[in-house]
Amino acid sequence: MVILIADDESDIRNLIKISLEENGYTVLTAQNGKEAWDILTTHDVHLAILDVMMPVMDGFNLLRRIREHSTIPVIFLTARADDMDKVLGLGLGADDYLAKPFSIAELVARVGAQLRRSNEYLLPKEKSNVSITYGNLTIDKEKCCFFKDGEPIELGAKEYKLLLYFMEHPEKVFTKRQLYHAVWDEDYYFDDNTVMVHISRIRNRIEDDPQKPKYLKTIRGIGYKLHYTGEMP
Repeated sequence: MVILIADDESDIRNLIKISLEENGYTVLTAQNGKEAWDILTTHDVHLAILDVMMPVMDGFNLLRRIREHSTIPVIFLTARADDMDKVLGLGLGADDYLAKPFSIAELVARVGAQLRRSNEYLLPKEKSNVSITYGNLTIDKEKCCFFKDGEPIELGAKEYKLLLYFMEHPEKVFTKRQLYHAVWDEDYYFDDNTVMVHISRIRNRIEDDPQKPKYLKTIRGIGYKLHYTGEMP
């Protein structure tokens, strides 16, 4: 697996590089967003670790470019740990967010978890039950594609997994903690803002009016469920 580290602090780049290489990964490094983008366009990268505050091109703008072309897992690693930055990063399509100073052991564990979840959707699937239809929504599990009214809708990796989980369990109510553990697969960590941001992004893509959702319903004080209120086709 090839991992890209983009950070303008050489000590941090080297620390992460050594630790990941000790765990069997191939590591590429960049000291700014422009260098990182050049690497991404010329190498097969499986996961990216990005700092937010970088010269030439910052992490947010780099992530915007990445999400125009790729759904690889992206982990933000930054000193900017306030909630607004975190919500912005997750809203742009980041999969995880760690604040400096950080535990290198935790970072390595999160890298492994992100890669395992990403690879689950690249493995060969059984030919039966490869698609799920609910209302006017369809997910093709074999091709990892989503459609509304037969038209393809682009989703980020976590958005796809979250919507797939709902469509595999229609009408069932889930708490934000249950959704986080199911999609992010972390038993001892939970971030409700992460779930809310991804729910909002899904609604913006599948709902005619995100303020009056026909599919993803908020169950006040509990969580969310997939419940279609329109006419079934």
